[in-house]
Amino acid sequence: MKRSQIGELEELVLLTVGTIYEHAYAIMILEVIKEHTGRNIDVTAIHSVLRRLENKGFLTSTMGGATKERGGRRKKFFTLSQAGRNVLEEVMDVRSTLYNKLPKLTFTGLST
Repeated sequence: MKRSQIGELEELVLLTVGTIYEHAYAIMILEVIKEHTGRNIDVTAIHSVLRRLENKGFLTSTMGGATKERGGRRKKFFTLSQAGRNVLEEVMDVRSTLYNKLPKLTFTGLST
């Protein structure tokens, strides 16, 4: 089976969309990633990743209704697709396999 390749930010976005579930939109995704990683990511980067993941079939989207708070603009909500879930499982399997192959060494006497 050919594996799909995703980058670290794509992985974070997929995981975040999956955990937010039905209410995932760009700003919320950005805030959750910052909360959990401490990373400051530009919203345009998030939009770019969301588009790319949707084009790959890893996310689906729907448009919400217009609101006064947003000046009549609508939010685009994202949901993790089955293909997105599958690629996350592939990534996790690879990471777990490699992690489990790390030798059980003790690193005594090393300063950090």
